[in-house]
Amino acid sequence: MSDWNNGIIEEFRANDGRVGGVFEGRPLLLLHHTGARTGTRRLSPLMYQKVGDSYAIFASKGGAEDNPDWFYNLKAHPKVSIEVGAEVVDVRARIAQGEEQDTIWEQQKKDYPQFAGYEEKTSRPQIPVIVLDPV
Repeated sequence: MSDWNNGIIEEFRANDGRVGGVFEGRPLLLLHHTGARTGTRRLSPLMYQKVGDSYAIFASKGGAEDNPDWFYNLKAHPKVSIEVGAEVVDVRARIAQGEEQDTIWEQQKKDYPQFAGYEEKTSRPQIPVIVLDPV
């Protein structure tokens, strides 16, 4: 997976945030985060949804039964940064709740139907939506 991610990261940075393949034409950001247990700096390419001045990301993990590691890293260390296009933005992560979560998640499923498939595939009660608010 890291070779695949590294290729996406290199292409993202070489093309001001645009990549081809499965992410072509889709909103993609690079999430800089710190390991909850290790303290190791990590970088993850993720699809996002713009929500006002903030960015929503989704702990779908392709419909797996557990959340991605980056989700736990954000819970432990919510102050992170993202790369969007050629810009670096400092943000604070929070888990969306209630109506906010529902509204963002429903829009993501409408815009990108594979997210509805992730929801059907997992037995998790809800796929977390994380909002990244600029600081």
